[in-house]
Amino acid sequence: MPFVRVFHYSKRAAKIVMGFVALFAGVVMLVTPGPGWAAIAVGLVLLSSEFQWAHRLLQRIKEKGIQIRDSLRKPTR
Repeated sequence: MPFVRVFHYSKRAAKIVMGFVALFAGVVMLVTPGPGWAAIAVGLVLLSSEFQWAHRLLQRIKEKGIQIRDSLRKPTR
């Protein structure tokens, strides 16, 4: 079944290319108008299924987001 193999590799290549494009666009949008962090997150989600470094970076970003959320929820007296 060479078609299945070609389809698998094509899908994987498309996911990697779209992930890097979204990641690059997100970095650009950090200094220009646009949802930079959202694009970076989308890029890392796409890349995390293929690369361990992207998965680790996505986990760190999630942890920092939770820390920021919790610090904002603390009641002030």
